[in-house]
Amino acid sequence: MDIVRELQAAHQRGKDIRILTHHENQGVSASRNQIIDKAQGEYLYFMDSDDVIAENTISLMMQNIHQYEAEIVFGSYEKIEMSGEKYVYRYPSLQLLETDALASFAYRKYAGIQASACNYLVKTSLLRENHLQFIDTDYWEDLVFTFDLVTYISRAILLPNITYTYLCRENSLSHYQQRNHIPKDEIMKNVAAINYLKRSSSLLYNKVYFPNRCYNIVMTDFYIACHILKRRNNIVPSISNREIKNLVQHPATWKQIGTFRHSRIKNMLLFLMGKLPSFLCVSMIWGLRKIKKLI
Repeated sequence: MDIVRELQAAHQRGKDIRILTHHENQGVSASRNQIIDKAQGEYLYFMDSDDVIAENTISLMMQNIHQYEAEIVFGSYEKIEMSGEKYVYRYPSLQLLETDALASFAYRKYAGIQASACNYLVKTSLLRENHLQFIDTDYWEDLVFTFDLVTYISRAILLPNITYTYLCRENSLSHYQQRNHIPKDEIMKNVAAINYLKRSSSLLYNKVYFPNRCYNIVMTDFYIACHILKRRNNIVPSISNREIKNLVQHPATWKQIGTFRHSRIKNMLLFLMGKLPSFLCVSMIWGLRKIKKLI
């Protein structure tokens, strides 16, 4: 905080820097919700304090905002794992300027859009008018927020420019495998975040992207289940077969899936997997994991 105050005092636009404080540590979600409520600017950009932003990020995004009258602009990004490995995630150069175009792009494949709330510039009024807030959780609040946010966007820009560097942290799902002791409660908080997305999906049945959204959600559950099975002996207390089966329940009904115009078969298979007896369901997940070498 002292560094921010020094910048506030020294920068030529220091008067525009506002510091919002909490009397106690209420977590990331509460802090970001306060920012949404209190922000005075027309657009919002979130970033984590230990990540790195490219020098021209905001000016580049604002240029595209004005050029296309966009509600949101996404930048491409790179991710540095705790091991030091670097991965680049580059979007194509796209102007998605029709209703549901961004959501359709985001859900077109698994992990089709970033899971973070950082590295996009979004219109503040859009968040407020649609009452978009971060859910109260310690894990994956970013994923839930962005996954739902795209359904409200009509005009979006994706940039191929690398504008952000993520420095991965220990609470990433991929880092379960690096620890000898994994609290069950930590995993179940991730599961609760995905369950929130399942509930919010019920309002989107008539959308063209609904089948792919459902598939993405259940595949996220599937990958969590794979991680659980791989590190099962390290999870305390243990997770039962029934709990793993409950994890992969489909957000749509069988009747709804039967009306899907695309992605019908793969959604049917995921639905049926969640209806198998617990032991068979878990055996199927384990077998698919081994065959596909997913984890």
